[in-house]
Amino acid sequence: MLAEGASLEKLWTGTAWGEGPVWLPAEGVLVWSDIPHSRVLQYDAGTVTVRHADAEYANGRTLDRDGAIVQCSHGRRAIEREVDGMPVVVVDRWAGGRFNSPNDVVVARDGAIWFTDPPYGLHESGAEGHPGSQDYDGCYVFRYADGVAEPVITDMVHPNGLAFSPDESLLYVADTAWFWQPEVTPVIRVYDTTTWQGRVFATPSGVADGFRVDTLGRVWTSCGESVRVYSPEGEVLLDIPVPERVGNLCFGGPDGHDLYIAAGTSLYRVATTATDAA
Repeated sequence: MLAEGASLEKLWTGTAWGEGPVWLPAEGVLVWSDIPHSRVLQYDAGTVTVRHADAEYANGRTLDRDGAIVQCSHGRRAIEREVDGMPVVVVDRWAGGRFNSPNDVVVARDGAIWFTDPPYGLHESGAEGHPGSQDYDGCYVFRYADGVAEPVITDMVHPNGLAFSPDESLLYVADTAWFWQPEVTPVIRVYDTTTWQGRVFATPSGVADGFRVDTLGRVWTSCGESVRVYSPEGEVLLDIPVPERVGNLCFGGPDGHDLYIAAGTSLYRVATTATDAA
């Protein structure tokens, strides 16, 4: 799974909490979030620049079918799409109220946008958004298509990272309620996308925040101070130690085999033999 002779590289340090990495093939760069500093950073062949200086606490992001960035905004409590280099709100309401603080997002092959909506951006500390209250009683996984947002998964406490299996027959979703409610066991749940019946897929020893699924159906997830790889059956295949807590990760690079890891203060990279299923 790791390339022969591969080792973890620290590429850059300077975030307060790194999140939401995505590789942009058209530009050959990596983009990720520094949520507490409310900025979006860009890594390009060893050079880091600020892509957006006032990013309204942007968090997770992905690419749509046309290669445009789709991202979650804690500050705007919205899903955004980058148009001509600037974020534009796609959807920010459901049932007459605002979302909590959309956290992570994927785009299905049919173009539907799926995202999680925990309340972390509303916390009174203001560290990851604007303090506020919830407009609806819950934290759901939403599907947005044809101008309509609908809650699909409603049985989780704080849904966070999410990713489809290669054939989109399964949707994996992390529950990170443990951050605020230590009595809640951190888990990754998996849902059948036909029946929407869910079950526990894994109970990582460290909190699973963001993750990706590769073309073989393996789940590459943040797991405390490591990246853990699970088989499609939930067996632990590999642990990659990281010197600090990992927020999220993505595959990228010229051949798609590099794993980029957004951790607390730093951006890391390790060469693999895997590629993203998305």
